[in-house]
Amino acid sequence: MARPLLFDYFRSSASYRVRIALAMKAVEYERVEINLLEGAQRAEAYRARNPQGLVPSLEVDGRRLTQSLAIIEWLDAAHPEPALLPADPFDRAHVRALALAIACDIHPLNNLRVLKHLAGPLGQPQDVRDAWYRHWVAEGLAGLEALAQDRAGRFLFGDTPTLADVCLVPQMFNARRFAVPLEAYPLLVRVDAEANALSPFAAAHPDRFAP
Repeated sequence: MARPLLFDYFRSSASYRVRIALAMKAVEYERVEINLLEGAQRAEAYRARNPQGLVPSLEVDGRRLTQSLAIIEWLDAAHPEPALLPADPFDRAHVRALALAIACDIHPLNNLRVLKHLAGPLGQPQDVRDAWYRHWVAEGLAGLEALAQDRAGRFLFGDTPTLADVCLVPQMFNARRFAVPLEAYPLLVRVDAEANALSPFAAAHPDRFAP
């Protein structure tokens, strides 16, 4: 298998998830920066790879994958160790639910294209956009804190990192960027710190890829 090609933006939450998973699986890859602020994701050449015009995309031996969770599930199947999803069906569904609470319920309401639409066509000022961001992040994190409470260990599920933690860390990074208060989520703050102390999470941090 040739080295995968990752089309990435350093501060994209979805791309950050995939970088963490690649590092956890010890998969070496080549990275192509797609600058979202400059609109590189809308270029014809990139849309030929990913018609949605989103990051990340992963190309493996000429085959293309899109959507971060689909890419990570492919990685988990192609590189089984360490496993990112538990073997037990109920445990696996629980971990997926935690991951989806972030990737489907928090992140889409607050990603760059949504914030740009609020600013541009809808003409909302910065303070309104910031209030929008903080409201949906706070609501989502409160639900996640409660969902994880009963089955958390060192991490959101048990004592080894899973897909849920791969999704949590980028969301917490973004929450801090936008000055979202996190005191109400002690479990999430603790797990985030545990994960960031591990080398695969540190290796994927946006600061390592900033232009």
